[in-house]
Amino acid sequence: MKKLFLILFVCAAVQLFGQSTHPNPPEWAKNVIWYQIFVERFNNGDKTNDPTPESTTVKDMKIFPPKGWQVSRWTSNWFERQPWEQDTTQGFNSVIQSRRYGGDLQGVLDKLNYLEKLGITAIYFNPINDAPSLHKYDARNYHHIDVNFGPDPAGDMKIIASENPNDPATWKWTSADKLFLKLVDELHQRGIRVILDYSWNHTGTNFWAWQDILKNQAESRYKDWYEISSFDNPLTPENEFKYNGWGGYGYLPELRKVDITTERIHGLPYEGNIHEGPKKHIFDVTKRWLAPDGDVTKGIDGYRLDVAEQIGMGFWREYRNYVKSINPEAYLVGEIWWEKWPLKLMDPAPYMQGDVFDAVMFYQVYKPARDFFNNTESEMDASQLHDSLELQWNNIPGSNEYAMMNVAASHDAPRLLTDFYNKNRYKFKANPEENPEYKTGKPDKETYNRLRLYLVHTFTSLGSPHIWNGDEMGMWGADDPNCRKPLMWKGMKFEKEYRNNIQEGKKEYDKVKFNKKHFKFYQKLIKIRKENPVLALGEFKFLVSEGKKLAYSRTNENDEIIVIFNLENSKEEFNIPEGKYKDLLTGKKYRRTSLKLKPMKALILKKMD
Repeated sequence: MKKLFLILFVCAAVQLFGQSTHPNPPEWAKNVIWYQIFVERFNNGDKTNDPTPESTTVKDMKIFPPKGWQVSRWTSNWFERQPWEQDTTQGFNSVIQSRRYGGDLQGVLDKLNYLEKLGITAIYFNPINDAPSLHKYDARNYHHIDVNFGPDPAGDMKIIASENPNDPATWKWTSADKLFLKLVDELHQRGIRVILDYSWNHTGTNFWAWQDILKNQAESRYKDWYEISSFDNPLTPENEFKYNGWGGYGYLPELRKVDITTERIHGLPYEGNIHEGPKKHIFDVTKRWLAPDGDVTKGIDGYRLDVAEQIGMGFWREYRNYVKSINPEAYLVGEIWWEKWPLKLMDPAPYMQGDVFDAVMFYQVYKPARDFFNNTESEMDASQLHDSLELQWNNIPGSNEYAMMNVAASHDAPRLLTDFYNKNRYKFKANPEENPEYKTGKPDKETYNRLRLYLVHTFTSLGSPHIWNGDEMGMWGADDPNCRKPLMWKGMKFEKEYRNNIQEGKKEYDKVKFNKKHFKFYQKLIKIRKENPVLALGEFKFLVSEGKKLAYSRTNENDEIIVIFNLENSKEEFNIPEGKYKDLLTGKKYRRTSLKLKPMKALILKKMD
């Protein structure tokens, strides 16, 4: 019934609103390798701009750093409480939200050679807008880069205070803004695209418009900007002020939705918009980063759009047309994730009709692939993987399936190694607090082997590969917040980390160190994909899908590559078309119509004649 609803919804919307003037994703987005950067935990390149207690405070929500708070040491044991953390009664997952490690834009600039050496071609930055939290989804200012990510926090705060935030004509460029634009230029010179993450659904309570509402209540000029159900009555001792916060979080007040003409059902699209006041501001901010001072050559290449299903489709259609009017080559990717956690992922199809997004974060193809390659409790064989992937791909227009962002790990999910170290249901109790049996330490040899088979798959499959910063270093970590550890850069000497971090008994430790072998495997796969465009743009066809044996081909007019996996417990035979082949993983050459492959092995066979 829901499927029928979605089909009717999409058809009606297309008839009513028409198609976008730019219905297809930009060509560049079909052949990229994404790298996601969480700036606060990426690299501290400038200790003079580190966060302060004042910059992390949210007074109206009574969010204050604990007594004695200080910036955490980058190389400390993640699970060991610092002195200031021991003086609070908060649990580990709560107190850890107060930590700051001082990552900044200079830290990214200092690692450009590393990124170029890795071989990635596009960067998706988690929010870097000005905000008090570590994650920056609680915007204090949409139109400025976080003051502690730039070289002069105090000077930037003075510049911001001199503006009228609701009037773009008064906006200036802070030192953090300028450093970001320098970073964009440096990345573009290296052939690396850049997109920014924004949540247009909500702000933080330090946001300037919300602060005006707190001060003036029903008399505020911004009183219609948010989902407010009642204002405070100054004549009574009680505080009657009530509003909606995203996910029930009071520090994330939601912007007001209007023109809602269809029922709002969690995990499904709905027809609606955002109030004209905040919408104009959003559009102004969008243009600011796409075309700084009116110059698209200096701007970013698109946006990743947070909790997209919370906003009505009418807004997204207008937003797409506006973005494409500024830069037709801009890329829009939406977060379309859970319909019903943890059982059912959303259907991305309504957002993929050429009038909303160019792509979504395609968790929908990771979940079945993890079940197959990791031999999880869900027990998926090759034929089921075949059916699951084809179901998802056939649900997406052909022009979009190549541009999908194939996300596996992220700031919101366990790191890949840890996700493969555990066999539980995807993103369900993926932490030791909810599941004492959940393994959080350095993975075993089998985990590395299984993950590398999955990586061969994702780098040879449809859609664009995605790397969560640090996964290529061999980092491990459970679900948020443990997936957000500071990156373990080569040459840094980290303290050993607790393996059984909350369980009783004698502590066990893991050595935390940059994994050269793992990094080189990522490098190799990236190089293979970049040197063989057929892996990005070629046709995809399943050849074998039985038991734990999987094979498929990628072909175009000039090239043919056959990818083979054997996850059985015994050596297995695979039949291939006659010809000369070279395994791009090992360099070994084959000339036969059948071959035997050892257990837990993969081949990327390129036809040489």
